[in-house]
Amino acid sequence: MSDISQQPAETPFEADFNGCPAFDVLSPADQRLPYVFNSPHSGRQYPRSFLASSRLDELAIRRSEDAYVDDLFAHVVPLGAPLLRAHFPRAYLDVNREPYELDPKMFDGRLPPYANVRSIRVAGGLGTVARIVSENHEIYRHKLPVREALARVEEIYKPYHSTLRRLLAQTHVTFGYAVLIDCHSMPSTVKCQTTDTRPDFILGDRYGTSCSSELTDFACMTLRNMGYTVNRNKPYAGGFITEHYGRPASGLHALQIEINRGLYMNETTQEPSSGFADLFDNLREFTRELTSMPDAALPADSIAAE
Repeated sequence: MSDISQQPAETPFEADFNGCPAFDVLSPADQRLPYVFNSPHSGRQYPRSFLASSRLDELAIRRSEDAYVDDLFAHVVPLGAPLLRAHFPRAYLDVNREPYELDPKMFDGRLPPYANVRSIRVAGGLGTVARIVSENHEIYRHKLPVREALARVEEIYKPYHSTLRRLLAQTHVTFGYAVLIDCHSMPSTVKCQTTDTRPDFILGDRYGTSCSSELTDFACMTLRNMGYTVNRNKPYAGGFITEHYGRPASGLHALQIEINRGLYMNETTQEPSSGFADLFDNLREFTRELTSMPDAALPADSIAAE
């Protein structure tokens, strides 16, 4: 039996992602680890209709993409953990937002009253349906119909989160707790507010609220022992997914990992660089170390709650 099975998305969405489902799950034949890995921003299948509606070319529109992060973490499946990965691009739909963080200025028609139109992320152009890609480049030529945004939420966003919840629930039932590793990348130009350094990794745990501090401490130590520079929570403390799913008192831990793109890709051409293979090997070793962390590193009350 193959160690990896590919499960298609359970969604009837008809958008053309170049023959791919909107997302899928790479699952081990036998889940041996209480971990779930998630790559929500690495999708690179751009619908032709979406590209036609954009003022950006096919390279510029990829600037918000966490390119190849799903490939960098593909090693987790043979180790015994599932990997949920998006094929739809972040510029098309961002599942690391609330479901209805929408900018009314982007749409023809009235948004429903429950839409969050005043969030900081909406103001910055990076809502659930983004207005810009990084470096403040506008995506669309014209306003979108409201029904288009709502369809993306109903037919991709909600099934995606339903799948993530199912993976975490199954893991929690099997092992008594579950750890979500939310996998992302960041531009190499990112700097911290208090220093001029450009870290290799930023670990986000919502300032200690989304997972046990022992987990974040161990992850930081492991990466630093491998020679990487690591920052914690600044400037990325974790997005909606980390905040929403991280409930350490209930045995649900969520940690966001941001990887400096300069380690593994050419950010101009969007192609992997010579550093990709070394980083892949190092991340595999990091995952082995992280997933071997003893259960005692979890808060006692989360274990007792089971």
